[in-house]
Amino acid sequence: MPSFEFRFIVPADLTSLREWHRRAHVLEWWPEPPSEEDLKDLCACRTDRASRFYIALLAGVPTGFIQSYSPVEGHAEGWWLDEHDPGVRGIDQFLANPEQLNSGLGTQMTQEFVAMLFADPTVTRIQVDPQPHNARAIRCYEKVGFRAAREVVTPDGPAVLMYLDKPQSAPRVDPLSHPACV
Repeated sequence: MPSFEFRFIVPADLTSLREWHRRAHVLEWWPEPPSEEDLKDLCACRTDRASRFYIALLAGVPTGFIQSYSPVEGHAEGWWLDEHDPGVRGIDQFLANPEQLNSGLGTQMTQEFVAMLFADPTVTRIQVDPQPHNARAIRCYEKVGFRAAREVVTPDGPAVLMYLDKPQSAPRVDPLSHPACV
């Protein structure tokens, strides 16, 4: 199976993202589609240290959305007030097409994105926060190696806080020059 590539969102992606966010399988877990202003902000955060937004491509075809953020640097508005490690990154993602669900692609995309993030020597841990009844997401994260820490309440409601610590043998390269990030 081909590997995923991750490229920063560009203005030309906004039409697809707008449409993807309206699909039933995305709305189920992302009930508030982003505003036009929010979509434009995705392009502006290319190299912002707190948040980065990507299109996941499989064999050159846009297949999903994925983002990383620093809970310490950019999400102090009531989300992760007890997180103080600047090396922690949070991720969120979805596959664009419902027919790709339950095929292993979400797990593959997450594994490859996590590997790219861990290539950054400053990244120590990755966290996710699926809703407790999102069994598909929790199963995906467990396959990647995430472990549930506890249930938390976020501004979006209850969530299962899950962590994946950096493996001791993770390669160390600049993530912006990583070949998976085009």
